[in-house]
Amino acid sequence: MRITDLINKKSVNLNLQKQNKLEAIDNLVELVNNSGNLNNKEEYKRAIIARENMSTTGIGEGVAIPHAKTKSVNSACLAAAVCKDGIDYESFDGSLANLFFMIAAPDGANDTHLEVLSRLSTILMDEDFRKNLMNSKSIDEFIKLIDKKENEKFPQEETTTQISSISTSSSNYPKVLAVTACPTGIAHTFMAAESLNKMGEKKGISIKVETNGSSGAKNILTKDEIENADCIIVAADKKVEMSRFNGKKVIITKVANGIHKAEELIDKASKGDAPVYNHSGGSSSSEESSEDETAFRKIYKHLMNGVSNMLPFVVSGGILIALAFLFDDYSINPKNFGSNLPLPAFLKGIGDYAFGFMLPVLAGYIAYSIADRPAMVVGFVGGIIAKESGSGFLGALIAGFIAGYIVVGLKKLFSKLPQSLDGIKPVLLFPLFGTLLIGIVMTFVVIPPVTAINNAMVAFLNGLGGSSKVVLGLVLGAMMAIDMGGPINKAAYVFGVASLDAGQFEIMAAVMAGGMVPPLAIALATTFFKNRFTKEQRESGKVNYVMGLSFITEGAIPFAAADPLKVIPACVVGSATAGALSMVFGAALRAPHGGIFVVPVVSNPLGYLAAIIIGSVVGMLLLAVLKKPLEKEA
Repeated sequence: MRITDLINKKSVNLNLQKQNKLEAIDNLVELVNNSGNLNNKEEYKRAIIARENMSTTGIGEGVAIPHAKTKSVNSACLAAAVCKDGIDYESFDGSLANLFFMIAAPDGANDTHLEVLSRLSTILMDEDFRKNLMNSKSIDEFIKLIDKKENEKFPQEETTTQISSISTSSSNYPKVLAVTACPTGIAHTFMAAESLNKMGEKKGISIKVETNGSSGAKNILTKDEIENADCIIVAADKKVEMSRFNGKKVIITKVANGIHKAEELIDKASKGDAPVYNHSGGSSSSEESSEDETAFRKIYKHLMNGVSNMLPFVVSGGILIALAFLFDDYSINPKNFGSNLPLPAFLKGIGDYAFGFMLPVLAGYIAYSIADRPAMVVGFVGGIIAKESGSGFLGALIAGFIAGYIVVGLKKLFSKLPQSLDGIKPVLLFPLFGTLLIGIVMTFVVIPPVTAINNAMVAFLNGLGGSSKVVLGLVLGAMMAIDMGGPINKAAYVFGVASLDAGQFEIMAAVMAGGMVPPLAIALATTFFKNRFTKEQRESGKVNYVMGLSFITEGAIPFAAADPLKVIPACVVGSATAGALSMVFGAALRAPHGGIFVVPVVSNPLGYLAAIIIGSVVGMLLLAVLKKPLEKEA
């Protein structure tokens, strides 16, 4: 089987019009469908989009290779298109895509077609070949160019996906080894392999590349080759077997760098400019460490692992709580608003349960990112301690990092134990001693200063009570946004609730207005300044409309955690503005919760809404100024 065997002339368009990415996908799916090889076009399209959500298939250099392997495909086929004006396909190098190949692979079938498709990825690394394809005058010419190039590159049809070592050195073994792998193993895996091989050949450095493709690992590195290699490059976005590289110099990076930074990787590997890899035995992931990551990047990656796993709990719990306020009757019992009627009480109860997992999950998955599965239980315990002690988001964040590094330390400590005890380390020793240590550290080291900060904030607010109400509203509004559910936020909220007994209802109004602004400001920013945010953030931003209107400040936490130096100041200024204006307009509120749903019981409701809207817009505009348009991933 050859590449051209998979192309139907009805599936080629040499004049694709300029459009956005989703429209391009629609057109390409239609081209695939023209071949008659799909049994469910919509299911195939969903599979294509799901692959794009993992990482873009815009590989750069003007090429995009969207692909999917699914049961909606009857037999393997290929669609191709050329867009002279280029389409923004979110490519790795930020370039517009002009040349498109959409791959359709059947699920559970013989994988011979995947080996053929890997050749396509390989030959597209040739710049002259790409230019010739784009300048094709007819579909017949387009297909002939592919056939000719395939004959040149793979003349004997032998082990087409196996990238052989380059015999350019006198050694019997390659000087540099590499492993490439991407989540689906169809395109990027083989393009990275080809790029590394070409660069090795150009520099006269012997190299052998193992490809972990969809049809399995090919050109597998042998034990002798690993022992004699100077360095190993692992360019992978999924787990590969790493234990075999224990004690060798290893460069660990993403598969995109194998394509676009091949020269840099080859130079480092040939010089042995890489750390010695020490396998812990706990994972086979290529993501355990990375030579080219800064300390800040590693911390950021651990934090994002916690935030991304926490987000579903925030979203689901927040929406359920919002629905509880929507369906409840405030007049029955204002202090129990949200739980007065059976249905709202049921919804709020489930929402509270979901929200209750937020901090333990945050801490647990930060710890997991640092020290793998044995650290998860330690992180969860640290997170629940932070939740129950009132140290909030900040306490859970600290607990996650402490838990992870506690387990890292325990791994080193217990590495001296007999090998026969390896089996009980992850199920007994790490959880037992880790849980004990995180409990001690949280109780005696973390919680006391956080509690002291909390108490100091309350005392400060009480002392400020005789000052201007506008200043008080400004300060309370700002405090609601500083740590978004943490001790400072809670101090302002408790002060607002306590003011209800004293009959100072304006304070509660300012507090709630300040707490509503952060998620609303972020939601507005993701709507009106889309180029400042990733696609995932833009989607999450929509949920923040509901969060903000429901007085759920925590909806802003994922954005604040991802970019605190820009998001937090913008939210603080917006919230301070809302709190101050609420005081200026004389808004007063008797309910301690409810967000937009209690506006009817606010004195001067129009002024109150104006304060929230103005504060949100101020936060949005400042965030747009602080956050620059995103650069495309290199």
